[in-house]
Amino acid sequence: MLVRNNFHLSYCTNIHPGEGWEQTWENLQRFLPEIKQRVAPDTPFGVGLRLSNKASEELGTGSKLEALKLWLLEHDLYVFTMNGFPYGSFHFKEVKDLVHAPDWTTDDRLDYTFLLIDQLAYLLPRGLSGSISTSPLSYRHWYTSDEFREKCMKKAAKQLARVVTRLYELERDQGVYIHLDIEPEPDGLMQNSLEVIDFFREYLIPIASDHIENTIDRMPYDAEEMVLKYINVCYDVCHFSLAYESPAKTFKRFLQTGIRVGKVQLSSALKIILDGRYDQQKMELLAGFDEPVYLHQVTELRGDTVKTYQDLPAVLKSKRSFKELRAHFHVPVFLENYGLLDSTQDHILATLEYLKKHDRVCEHLEVETYTWEVLPEDMKTSVEECIERELLWVKEHFKCTYEEDGCD
Repeated sequence: MLVRNNFHLSYCTNIHPGEGWEQTWENLQRFLPEIKQRVAPDTPFGVGLRLSNKASEELGTGSKLEALKLWLLEHDLYVFTMNGFPYGSFHFKEVKDLVHAPDWTTDDRLDYTFLLIDQLAYLLPRGLSGSISTSPLSYRHWYTSDEFREKCMKKAAKQLARVVTRLYELERDQGVYIHLDIEPEPDGLMQNSLEVIDFFREYLIPIASDHIENTIDRMPYDAEEMVLKYINVCYDVCHFSLAYESPAKTFKRFLQTGIRVGKVQLSSALKIILDGRYDQQKMELLAGFDEPVYLHQVTELRGDTVKTYQDLPAVLKSKRSFKELRAHFHVPVFLENYGLLDSTQDHILATLEYLKKHDRVCEHLEVETYTWEVLPEDMKTSVEECIERELLWVKEHFKCTYEEDGCD
């Protein structure tokens, strides 16, 4: 749905299980019309579509894609963004670090992304830009040395160069503008804004620019400008809060280096304030979030350095005294705290305030709380109710006030 005149807001359908198209399709038909009725009954409702590789391949057979587009039109729904980070299964069985597989050194990841690009181009309403979020290249702990990581960076940059030419040709030939948005997260090859900037400067821009100059005749503008136009960043609020970066600092860094934010994912992490002591009650509450499906990296700020623990058990087994911990567990955005534990909701509010004052940062907002089935029992409720509450919470905190220019 459109909020504040120029931002498209939705939720990511990765909340709904389904690796194949049949189950994905059933869930879209079951949930989307009802959620639209709850939050945007009289206006078009945008969709943040998540398709696994299997679902995407199956959607491309027969007339399924055409049927999906007609169904969307019939129900006043439109797809403006896709989540292309998880390639395979994302619910009920162990995902952990395999969420990064296959990584950007592989043709499987490239082919999957090309398929999503083609399908989004078909579904995207005329005149709207489209976004696809993707992984931060790979998982850091798969590469045991700086040399191996550098090889990965170079290979990924070459693959992304092919994405740039594909997206340029799509816009040139069909008038459809789509950008691919890299999503940093803890223990990804990019975890924070400085690592993103280093990758763009040292690898992506020079390697992709060279590829573009040797591939495209009569380029309408500079090769570096093309790279920055088609490869953007997905700013996941939860992930950047785990990096202990304020939204204003991150957005300013990207602006100064020409890197664009293509999509903002509104999500919240757990925050555990310990004040330099060991708190048994809080650690026991934190242990309630330890589950076997997803990685829940934990970060600690030590001076100017962020220490990352690979998963919750690494911290739970420790008897160390901490000042503060932040855990990668996407808790509902409307929760400021959970008992004795806090959330990084303040980062969401700071992000929304920044976007109110700088409305050209991006156009796409997507709530991404995908952990409903693994939340502690006393936090669970119906999926429809949770999504409704999250979207309305964002809408309420992002609305115009009478004092702001441009508000009715």
